[in-house]
Amino acid sequence: MLTLIGLLTIGSLVVLLLVGRTSPILPLIVVPLLGALFAGFGPEAISGFFTDGIGRVTAIATMFVFAITFFGVLQDTGLFRPLIGGMVRLTRGNVIAVTVATALIGMLAHLDGAGATTFLLTIPALLPLYRKLRMSPYLMLLLLALGAGVFNMLPWAGPLGRASAVTGVDVTELWRPLIAVQVVGVVLLLALAALLGWREQRRIAAGQCADEGVLVETGTDLHEPSAEERELERPQMMWFNAALFLVVLAALFSGVLPAGYIFMIGLCLVLMLNYRSSKAQMQRIAAHAPAALSMGMIILAAGSMLGVLTGTGMLTSIAKDLVQVLPAPLVGQLHIILGLFGLPMELMLSTDAYYFGLLPVTLEVVSGLGVEPASVVYALTIGNIIGTFISPFSPALWLALGLAGLDLGRHIRYALWWMWGFSLVLFAVAWGLGLF
Repeated sequence: MLTLIGLLTIGSLVVLLLVGRTSPILPLIVVPLLGALFAGFGPEAISGFFTDGIGRVTAIATMFVFAITFFGVLQDTGLFRPLIGGMVRLTRGNVIAVTVATALIGMLAHLDGAGATTFLLTIPALLPLYRKLRMSPYLMLLLLALGAGVFNMLPWAGPLGRASAVTGVDVTELWRPLIAVQVVGVVLLLALAALLGWREQRRIAAGQCADEGVLVETGTDLHEPSAEERELERPQMMWFNAALFLVVLAALFSGVLPAGYIFMIGLCLVLMLNYRSSKAQMQRIAAHAPAALSMGMIILAAGSMLGVLTGTGMLTSIAKDLVQVLPAPLVGQLHIILGLFGLPMELMLSTDAYYFGLLPVTLEVVSGLGVEPASVVYALTIGNIIGTFISPFSPALWLALGLAGLDLGRHIRYALWWMWGFSLVLFAVAWGLGLF
């Protein structure tokens, strides 16, 4: 009976997350609560489940709130804009240089972990250049999506935070073994960008038409920031901001302090250095509060969900019954099998459904056979994360399509096999490194 209630609870949760008619916070809180009540648990027991679950994710939620605000303020100062603008100017006329620069720009722009920011910074700057050189804008979007996917493994980007909330493993501990995978991913992406640039150059030389869709008209070669954005920029503080950025990254690498505390200190310093008045500081915090609080609330809601699902025994019951059904040789390899098909599953599952629906059940199934939680996270994450921006459930992708005037179906047809192949290569690299 508990297995049935657990399956109905998780199934309802996944469906509601996929439909997207409400904020993810609502089903994450309400559905497990109803499941616990139907399973016969009272307010006192549910309160204990909630407390345990929230305790597991408080540090993660804190890190997200301050990390998103920190990187948002750095973006306000204009730290990354000259890098992007300079790279665009340097690549004019050379198709291969443009594709390589696009991959680099996509990664740089995704340092704050926000897909919307990535596309807002890059597409208005790159699209006129692609049009001028008669390059396919779908190639541009593919390379930006791949670059953002590689850097989506950063601990403040979202997927690892969700995985940390599910497993209870510290997010920076999860990230450190992934650094080697990211480095390989950067090198592979630059090589792939050069290959695709060479292919695009041949297509243009042959006079073939690019599958451009409906492009947005723009009258400028490069996206110019608005007057309001110019007022927030601090070009005279660029080197100080760059040094602060590197110090924060070094502190995260070393683990000298908890990640949330590092971002708290970093946020204080970036505000004091760039915006001296209390009014200006509060305005910058308020500007980024919606994104920061949204992710923090999702993590806290996920904590309550996992506390209830774990405390009631639903996950354990589902896992035990699933082990009885699956062929014995497949049980211990379930996370690897799912990881191989992680990217195509982006077309069917949202990020929340993947990490809060699929990951907990997989974890329960294989943990009984001695598989470490981190190994399950790496298999499912690496297999899936590159496809973040091919998913119709990604709001940032819809923003990108709107900015570039492109069609989702054509983007999927153009990018799916390249992205899946890329993810499988990274999957093999991680496997070879012993991550799972």
